[in-house]
Amino acid sequence: MAVAAIKAYDFPPADSMDKFHGAQLLYIGWEDHLMFCAPFAFAFPPTMRFGDVVDGVLPGSFGYHPDFARIDWTKAEWFKSGKPFAPDFDKSLADNGLGHKDVIRFRTPGLTGIEGSCS
Repeated sequence: MAVAAIKAYDFPPADSMDKFHGAQLLYIGWEDHLMFCAPFAFAFPPTMRFGDVVDGVLPGSFGYHPDFARIDWTKAEWFKSGKPFAPDFDKSLADNGLGHKDVIRFRTPGLTGIEGSCS
């Protein structure tokens, strides 16, 4: 059933970038691994290297899944807002075109959860 607002919402968002003290929100999800039912939200400085996110942050978030240790990051497929995305691991988040509240997901070919269950 469609819902129509009675009037337009006209107010500043409560989660605008200025409220994060120089950081920006980035949502990261892992395709075919429903143990993580939704992307995680992280607050990172826009100057942070993409490779530092992958090497230094993702292991603490996704690392307890048995597939994580087997990821070949050179074969990972990345998506930004559902479209293919080719991040440069040596460039910053901003230089990779990632802004406040962007959503990225990665797919790991050959790894589809515990015994192929997508979990």
